[in-house]
Amino acid sequence: MDIVDIIKPENQVLCKTSLMTDTPLSYCPGCGHGTAHNLAMEVIEELGISEDTIGVAPVGCSVLAYDFMNIDITQAAHGRAPAVATAIARTWPEKYVFTYQGDGDLAAIGTAETIHACNRGENIVIIFINNGIYGMTGGQMAPTTLAGMKSSTSPYGREIETMGSPLKMTELVANLPGVQYVTRHAVHTHKHARKAKKALKKAFQNTRNGKGLSFVEIVSNCNSGWKMTPLESNIWMEENMFPYFPLGDIKVDGKLK
Repeated sequence: MDIVDIIKPENQVLCKTSLMTDTPLSYCPGCGHGTAHNLAMEVIEELGISEDTIGVAPVGCSVLAYDFMNIDITQAAHGRAPAVATAIARTWPEKYVFTYQGDGDLAAIGTAETIHACNRGENIVIIFINNGIYGMTGGQMAPTTLAGMKSSTSPYGREIETMGSPLKMTELVANLPGVQYVTRHAVHTHKHARKAKKALKKAFQNTRNGKGLSFVEIVSNCNSGWKMTPLESNIWMEENMFPYFPLGDIKVDGKLK
């Protein structure tokens, strides 16, 4: 394969969509947020819905998403993105509304908003980035932090006896009747990124068809919070995160897999 073949559209794995601005990403080198951002914007561009899409970014590493995504985005208070998205979707039911939330935001302070939006079956997309730690605020233990995993607030590792088990939000919301589509993916390789993009496209198509809430989890790394190089963090993620948070569809078209 020569360079001409490599640059053919059908051979491209990832390219910068026009819905990503030229603002340099503020994420740590090696973080999955940038790839997840780009995939979501690719889907919105390909579906031709950029003028009708509204994003909601709460507090966390993605708080500045409005600097990077060239669509309408509003900011919500910490954990309240599903509530804000609910208001937007009910006010403008013809719009495509999505939230973009980390695990500290969605699975901790925002647990109630997440659960109730899912239970009501709001016609929105929730994009959930799970890196098992509070990335922006200093690497504290999150509800998704694995057993034995060290953080700034669990320096000796998470103890199940005193701190509870890591919370599987995706499996939890899948059991709610209002949720139409629940799936978990990753973005650290081209193969995983393609699957994640396919899932995101299905989620936004569900909104188009008024099917209710779609929940797309992306298991990602946090090399800064985990105190690893980007390569080390990806390997650690595969060896430790994926066994506890297995990738794949959990609920499709309202039916548990």
